[in-house]
Amino acid sequence: MIAGSSHARTLSKAAAHLEARRYREAHALCLEVLQQDPLNAEAYHLLGVLTADHHNHAKACELFDRAIAADRSRADSLAAKARSLIALNRKDEAVACAESAASFEPSEALTLDTIGVVFSRAGLHDRAVTFYEQAVATAPEWANLHYNQGAALQFVGRMEAAETAYRKAAALDPDDARALAAAAQLRCQTPDQNDLALLEAAFERLKADPDAALHLGHALAKAYEDLGDPAAALSWLERGKKGKAVTLNYHPSADEKLFEAAMKTAHLPEAAGAEEAEPIFIVGMPRTGTTLVDRILSGHSAVSSAGELTDFALYMKRRAKTPSPLVLDPETLEAAIDVDSAALGRDYMASVKASLGLEGRFIDKMPLNIFYAPLILRAMPNARVICLRRHPADTVLSNYRQLFATGFSYYNYAYDITHTARYFAGFDRMVKDFEDMLPADRFIQVHYEKVVDNLEAEARRLLDFCGLPFEPGCVDFHRNAAPVATASSAQVRKPLYRTSLDRWKRYRPGIDPALGVLVEEGVLSSDVLAE
Repeated sequence: MIAGSSHARTLSKAAAHLEARRYREAHALCLEVLQQDPLNAEAYHLLGVLTADHHNHAKACELFDRAIAADRSRADSLAAKARSLIALNRKDEAVACAESAASFEPSEALTLDTIGVVFSRAGLHDRAVTFYEQAVATAPEWANLHYNQGAALQFVGRMEAAETAYRKAAALDPDDARALAAAAQLRCQTPDQNDLALLEAAFERLKADPDAALHLGHALAKAYEDLGDPAAALSWLERGKKGKAVTLNYHPSADEKLFEAAMKTAHLPEAAGAEEAEPIFIVGMPRTGTTLVDRILSGHSAVSSAGELTDFALYMKRRAKTPSPLVLDPETLEAAIDVDSAALGRDYMASVKASLGLEGRFIDKMPLNIFYAPLILRAMPNARVICLRRHPADTVLSNYRQLFATGFSYYNYAYDITHTARYFAGFDRMVKDFEDMLPADRFIQVHYEKVVDNLEAEARRLLDFCGLPFEPGCVDFHRNAAPVATASSAQVRKPLYRTSLDRWKRYRPGIDPALGVLVEEGVLSSDVLAE
């Protein structure tokens, strides 16, 4: 009994060290306990958390398994393991592990929040909301819990509640740039009611932090755009992105190699694929109408939306067995010729069914799947790929205006507007090559402007392409109640509007350097500079 009490005190000290990121001290105390008590579940759990903090998630899972073996009722270890499994891109296992943790009805705020994070990252946003709400109720003083709750509420369309959660997070932590920015972006800023003073003060206070400056710069840009000052909006975007861009060391040549490798896959010989698979892929550059088309098609009674999945890329990488740390890279695309296409298609379908319970006609709207379009059709010949297009200048501007996940390197082009223009030129060449090489009954391009101008005609065209009969729900897309985990989560819950068409013209002359690149690359006529 005395030894047990001593271990509890020691592990309490270890937990305090871990929370303060004094990892060496925490590690030493855990090992001290395990030398005397080799089956101590708490010691293994803390070591797992420490290891996960250092991004060694495979080893962390082993340590969490030891904690669970010693005490099978440890919901915290199950939840933490689930989070590491998500980091390892083992989504179906992560969901199963999170469900196991939930079955113990945990009451600790951190465990509840971790379960919510796993479900969110797996695309199960409705499921996640429940756990975030429980976490907030358990520890209402934790700002981060309110932020996570706000993000989940936004994804499921509860916008007012999401804004309230974000503002609560910012009230608890005035230096939480993510919460300040998210709250401001959900509200239309007006001359009488706006967050300019709050955001500008926070930017001045936090500008040395590249991530904080990035979030606040984007929020200020959106605020000034709402107020009809696009020049100020562009200025804030440049200020906000500048510090983060320096840390990324991006060069357009990296993406040029990726485009070249992807184009080669369109010229591969035919291969037998998984003919039973019939998913619908919506691809293209972000902010070009991919979410809108997803909502149109998922309004059909025979179609479900799976959100933005990474499953195809992950299984392609596993089949290719290339050593690089990136899932999408030229090396992996070049290895496609040696991949068993039918097995790849079956891998993808099995993964989606295991993690989301979906099969048959469902939509995967990960924009980056455009790089895999030829390989998708090789692996699943009855799949359909819909590529969204938008006016080149509006595409460049919308991508530059978008705050992408900072840890996702595939969108690093968006920190500089001329880099964004050069990226679009590479994308344009690739898609034109795909259109020439891929079968027209399985790969089509859809123009955002045409959808806005004639919604029903384009909806019918999309449904015909997918082999589906027309249903009125497809044109009432804004009534679709399914979660939306993209930047368009607020817009697609409203009827179609035209204010985003030709937005680029309002940003001249600020975007003229990008227009110059588009002209130089042959994407636009030089006449555009005279408009």
